[in-house]
Amino acid sequence: MPPAYPYVGPAAIRRAVEGAPAGACIRSQADLEAWLQQNPAALDEGATFTVSLDGLLHLAPRRSEHVACAAGVPVLSAGEMRFAWRKPHPPVVTEVTNQSTGYCPEPSSFEDVARALRTAGLSAPPTWSWACVFRWCPGCGQLNLVKNDNFTCEACWSALPRERNL
Repeated sequence: MPPAYPYVGPAAIRRAVEGAPAGACIRSQADLEAWLQQNPAALDEGATFTVSLDGLLHLAPRRSEHVACAAGVPVLSAGEMRFAWRKPHPPVVTEVTNQSTGYCPEPSSFEDVARALRTAGLSAPPTWSWACVFRWCPGCGQLNLVKNDNFTCEACWSALPRERNL
């Protein structure tokens, strides 16, 4: 079974979204079309997504918290997704990232995203549009987005672990 990612973001955000509606479950091309019709801004700005532990894709408007989209439970992946829709053709997923500071999924979670898209009858991009690697600094406790394979804390310059430590 793939790894599950628990919510690791701020407790205040989790509390603020308690009781908020979960993201829409996308089980088919028709579900995606209906969601995009209800959320037309997603065609310009993209959407927040999570992949639930049962392998299904969930979408919420772009500025939604991932923890709300996931109803507060662990996920197989989380991030942002962009679409293109040239009617009468079906919508397509054009970009996918694992940018979620609430769940901090590893780049390896792309396979779960691709599987969720295929389950819904959607084509997946070949890989992440860009992949994020997140690490907590053991020195100062700062969450870091590792860039250019530089495992150095941006806040205190301590070495960051290469293995996941969230």
